[in-house]
Amino acid sequence: MLTAPIPFDETERLEALRGLRILDTEAEERFDRLTRLARRLFDVPICLISLVDQDRQWFKSCLGLSATETSRDISFCGHAIMQSDIFIVEDALGDDRFSDNPLVRGDPYIRFYAGFPLTLSSGYRMGTLCIIDRRPRQFDAESYKDLEDLGKLVVSELETIQTATLDPLTGLSNLLGFELLAKQCFAKCQRQKQDATLFFFDLDYFKEINDRFGHHEGNEALKAFASILKDAFREYDVIARLGGDEFVALVSHDHTLSPSIGILHRLRQNLVNHNMSIPVGYQLEFSCGTARYNESVPRGLEALLKDADSNMYREKRQHHEIHDNQ
Repeated sequence: MLTAPIPFDETERLEALRGLRILDTEAEERFDRLTRLARRLFDVPICLISLVDQDRQWFKSCLGLSATETSRDISFCGHAIMQSDIFIVEDALGDDRFSDNPLVRGDPYIRFYAGFPLTLSSGYRMGTLCIIDRRPRQFDAESYKDLEDLGKLVVSELETIQTATLDPLTGLSNLLGFELLAKQCFAKCQRQKQDATLFFFDLDYFKEINDRFGHHEGNEALKAFASILKDAFREYDVIARLGGDEFVALVSHDHTLSPSIGILHRLRQNLVNHNMSIPVGYQLEFSCGTARYNESVPRGLEALLKDADSNMYREKRQHHEIHDNQ
């Protein structure tokens, strides 16, 4: 068996994949209708929208299989994303690359595979729209064009999601994007037996910045704080702007090692450096509350946000009391 290779731009490809905010999300009709159409059009028992993650291929839409994911190293889709056009295996049992693959020798007994690589406008290939049969078959030019057209519709839906989940001012996730990414984070915590910490941030005295310097400067302050947050957290942590001057971050970690103290120390130091280097007539300050997600006794995102928000306002009241007494 030939193990699925790794693209040369894998790090950037995975970053683009996670930027879609779609891994481990619920099934959606807009994707399922495309796999239903493909299965009928090509008369195959199995049709998938498969996204190739670091160590697995995960199915956003899956018809004909009970699994929601499989290991990447045995996947056909891992091979398909290595090329720009449709990847076709007409008889896997007679193909040295796949003849002893467990997905060929065992369930689902793949013999025919055709996968259109889902290529974003950025050029990165996320996965495939693929059709699978349990018998060998040929793939003619008309079928090739039909699968290509359906695959482009899947790409369009993926990029629509990406646009809908970004905050246009800061480039961070918005509330919808955060909810989708948080579900992914919690699913990862369940799989890997990890906890997570939710940070809830609110800029202090933001109204005064808007009142004194105008909304344009207020927007600059929001963008600056977003940049400071990105520098303080890891690139795979979930960071979002909920709206106004409220930001959140979600960090997965081991049960015993919460990163809260280290992250907040780094964030405050970055903020000091920013305030010293960019004199704009005001200082950026923030209040923060946290809440802990425990994978053994999981709570929903709404409850975590409520607790972290409450803790944040407790700190904010203390800041205002100190400020008023000065």
